[in-house]
Amino acid sequence: MEDVKRIVTDIRNGNFKPIYFLMGEEAYYIDQIADYIEANALDESQRDFNQMILYGRDVSIDDIVGQSKRFPMMAERQVVIVKEAQDLSRTIEQLVSYAENPQPTTVLVICYKYKTLDKRKKLYKTLSKQGELFSSKKLYENQVPDWIRRVLKGRGYTIAPKAAQMLVEFIGTDLSKINNELEKLQLIVPVGTEISPEIIEENIGISKEFNNFELQKAIGERNIKKAYSIAQHFAQNPKNHPLVMTVALLYSFFNKLLKYHALPDPSAAPKVLGVNPYFIKDYQVAARNYPMKRVSAIIKGIRAVDMKSKGVGAHNMSQGDLLKELLITIFDH
Repeated sequence: MEDVKRIVTDIRNGNFKPIYFLMGEEAYYIDQIADYIEANALDESQRDFNQMILYGRDVSIDDIVGQSKRFPMMAERQVVIVKEAQDLSRTIEQLVSYAENPQPTTVLVICYKYKTLDKRKKLYKTLSKQGELFSSKKLYENQVPDWIRRVLKGRGYTIAPKAAQMLVEFIGTDLSKINNELEKLQLIVPVGTEISPEIIEENIGISKEFNNFELQKAIGERNIKKAYSIAQHFAQNPKNHPLVMTVALLYSFFNKLLKYHALPDPSAAPKVLGVNPYFIKDYQVAARNYPMKRVSAIIKGIRAVDMKSKGVGAHNMSQGDLLKELLITIFDH
């Protein structure tokens, strides 16, 4: 985030680099920087002649270099943006000759998503000196709720911790997808509103009662009736509730619970577990219901079900049956 702010501030102040090479697993920040340059590097009247959008699948490195070496027309600079440049990964090193001597009146933006350059090769070293080399890393799952909170705060909203967790559980850690859902909410919900689980359920289609987060909570509380009720709902809607996601969440939960048991100082739990303090009470409750030895056995059971879900040692068992088998393992003591 700090690098993004620095790049945006430089652009806002008119300090442009000749090349912006934007790479990495998290596409959201790559798009944000490229879109900001597209919207702010030139006045609207200058864009028709001095702004070119290219796509990696349609061009070669020679095409990009040829376009970049042109002079701007009645403007201080021209902007060349290459989207989906990862399609040029086999030939990307050919850009090194241009990177060594870039056109000073051109702002070249390379959007190299889901990949990174080899640090040992010449292009990486050259770009580090001559341009802006930005690497966009994926956030860990436990960092995404806080990212959601910060984004919404910047737009004049707040969000309940449970609502943020529901979004992550349902959508995953893809920031672009999450942002799309947040933008939809902004069209419906007045500025200043706290985004609640009810708002998420009504407008995004995530059930506040039947989701992995609620299943985890029911298991932690040893609320057997509720856990089996949620499992039955999942069994009837396997496409919306894939077992692989449920198993991953429960595996993470019990691993963190094991760490919680081992903590000499429980007050350090939020930092050690990487969990919002709001949810620490769930671990406190679960720790009373599942002693450390039992947690270790449950983790072993989760691994066994994970293997069966992938076809190892299971003969045509449905996702619903496997989840019920896992609940039996968890509650069996």
